[in-house]
Amino acid sequence: MDFKELRRRCERRLGALDLPQPFTTDAFRSALEAKRHRPIFLRPVTSTVGPWGLWVALPGADMIFYEEATTPLHQEHIILHELCHLVCDHQAPIVAPAEVRQLLFPDLNLETVERILRRSGYLAQEEQEAEMLASLILEQVPLTDSTKETVVDQQNAGLLERLAFSLEAKREESG
Repeated sequence: MDFKELRRRCERRLGALDLPQPFTTDAFRSALEAKRHRPIFLRPVTSTVGPWGLWVALPGADMIFYEEATTPLHQEHIILHELCHLVCDHQAPIVAPAEVRQLLFPDLNLETVERILRRSGYLAQEEQEAEMLASLILEQVPLTDSTKETVVDQQNAGLLERLAFSLEAKREESG
């Protein structure tokens, strides 16, 4: 994938978004719920395989699972990444029931899950697009948490820049 074209496409998409002011991830989620006419539920989980996010499309709602055992800024980024799959209208692949059971919970009613999109790396075009759009949102708006304290301070802004640089370096190595 052409990284410059991806960025231009995501910048156009960002320009068309009506981001809530002040921006919070929860306000953004609520706006997407209203636009899509379906609820989006956020659920923290603790994973043994590392920080991750997971979007599960159910017949009447979307579920976003995010890593609980990471920093609040990283949680926000994971949630934004998954929400950006919805903004970009990505279509999650159909997943076999056995994989759903393995990925989620053994007692989950498998008939309720239509599809799942999970992040397994930054190689798939949809993953790159969601990651880029989430990063652009974080660059554009001062992210605040529910107590209205600024989450993206100078230290975290530097972390985001280093993360973006690292992701581009990895992309150049693989391309």
